[in-house]
Amino acid sequence: MRIAIASDHAAFALKQVLVPWLQDQGYAVDDLGTHGTASVDYPDFGHAVGAAVASGAAERGIALCGSGIGISIAANRIPGCRCALVSEPLSATLARQHNDANTIALGARLIGEEMARACITAFLSTDFEGGRHAARVAKLSQTEGFLS
Repeated sequence: MRIAIASDHAAFALKQVLVPWLQDQGYAVDDLGTHGTASVDYPDFGHAVGAAVASGAAERGIALCGSGIGISIAANRIPGCRCALVSEPLSATLARQHNDANTIALGARLIGEEMARACITAFLSTDFEGGRHAARVAKLSQTEGFLS
């Protein structure tokens, strides 16, 4: 499985720990930046992860910033990206099972390395249940009638 990962400066250190760990787990990893601790704008990196997943260049995405909030909003601006902000393994599991999330966001200032690994493990090892959830997930892409 190919995973796109990106972070802003606030989550750079966490990304530096997660990339080699993911590779050791056998995943192909595309590190989309940032590549240092200099201040950057999280939307740029949220958009990059969202675009990689939505285009099919990666099967899953991991977006990291200080809180996880901003980068998750940015990733979700890309049609076809379904990014869930998670903070523990149960939310990561449910994001996959019920929402077919293809990207998760984590807040580096809010969770530690071990919890990040636990969330990612749950996210990557859980399948979408489909069934009653499929029609709901399809509605996530529908905007006709809501914007005028």
